Amino acid sequence: MTILEVSNLGKAYPLKPAAGALFRSLLLKRQAVQLDEFWAVRGVSFSLSPGESVGIIGRNGSGKSTLLQLICGIMPPTEGTVQRNGRIASLLELGAGFDPDFTGRENVFLNAALLGLTAEETEAKFDEIAAFAEIGRFLDEPVKTYSSGMFVRLAFAVASHVSPDVLVVDEALAVGDARFSAKCIKRIRALRESGCTLLFVSHDVGIVRTLCDRALWLESGRPVAMGDVFTVTSKYMERMFEDTDDPPASLPDVTGNDEAVEPVRPQLAPLNHWGSHVGSIRRWNLRALSENASVVEYGENVCLEVEFTAPAGFDPAHLAVSLSIKDLKGTDLLVLSTHDENRGAFGGISGACKVAFEFVMRLTEGKYLLVIALEDRSTEAIQYFEYIEGAHYFSVTSQARRFGLFNVPVAVSVSKS
Repeated sequence: MTILEVSNLGKAYPLKPAAGALFRSLLLKRQAVQLDEFWAVRGVSFSLSPGESVGIIGRNGSGKSTLLQLICGIMPPTEGTVQRNGRIASLLELGAGFDPDFTGRENVFLNAALLGLTAEETEAKFDEIAAFAEIGRFLDEPVKTYSSGMFVRLAFAVASHVSPDVLVVDEALAVGDARFSAKCIKRIRALRESGCTLLFVSHDVGIVRTLCDRALWLESGRPVAMGDVFTVTSKYMERMFEDTDDPPASLPDVTGNDEAVEPVRPQLAPLNHWGSHVGSIRRWNLRALSENASVVEYGENVCLEVEFTAPAGFDPAHLAVSLSIKDLKGTDLLVLSTHDENRGAFGGISGACKVAFEFVMRLTEGKYLLVIALEDRSTEAIQYFEYIEGAHYFSVTSQARRFGLFNVPVAVSVSKS
């Protein structure tokens, strides 16, 4: 059974001619000015079965929000069709479907009615919706007095508690705080387990990988790729990396020598590379039995060496180098940081620095990627001088069959009781 069928969907907007062009064509009896058109979305086709989840990714202006509005029926398509075989609950633009002069309570009933619930059905779910939204006494205040966070909490609570067959979310989780975002993700997972289909737009590739099985990549309104979420998001992040300024062929040696230092390149382009001081991390090397390990044996000693240039004016007490090993869905499995293991290690150091992390590989068999970060820990929210996701890719093998994701060292003793 197909819950949603999108066929050759497209939306065009007419572009007005330049001011005075139509008047001049009439005055001079020239050929009438031809109106141009802009295709915000074109040629999008896919189908979804109950319980499937698709993340829609792309740059700003790539047509993601327009596509969702077409799917939800908010605007008519210029071409193509959308076949819906169930109730669609959407969380699109902040405030969509809410009357600003109504109270939160009144808007719950209004929005639920728009989604097809009777007043009796909404009443039965109301306490659960109110508890999830955490609005408190402001539930009986006009929503025009709400902050953006309060607004999205109430909107998500309604959309996710009306038993939708398809839940459509457009960047809504970016508005709420971290606690509520985690709560929303937990709720979305519960809906998916119950058979709800998910269409999810976000610029956060990690969340897309966490929540979605497949990904649709849009560029200039047209589909670039659709398929396995990790494969598509990886290609997308590689494209984003390619579009940034290419790093120089060699980097200056900050120790004062004239010779150039050739940076060590990863075997694949990073998925994500950003920060306020991109280029500070000069080279890195993951070593196991091989010089640059692409296959690591379970239980093997591993060493990651990171060379970087300390940012000018940095506070040694708050500078940190961190590593994370993620699975192919982007979940952090192992995180190590000088901030936790050797805080203040950079006191008295300036210019070129080198950090070595040595540990025993305890991850079970699988494929993983490495994240390296140069961090400013002066505030509770970590600021990044440089963040490289996908600095290295490797597999772990094991001679014995092991279970779980990560096996911690443990002392086992047996004695007669």
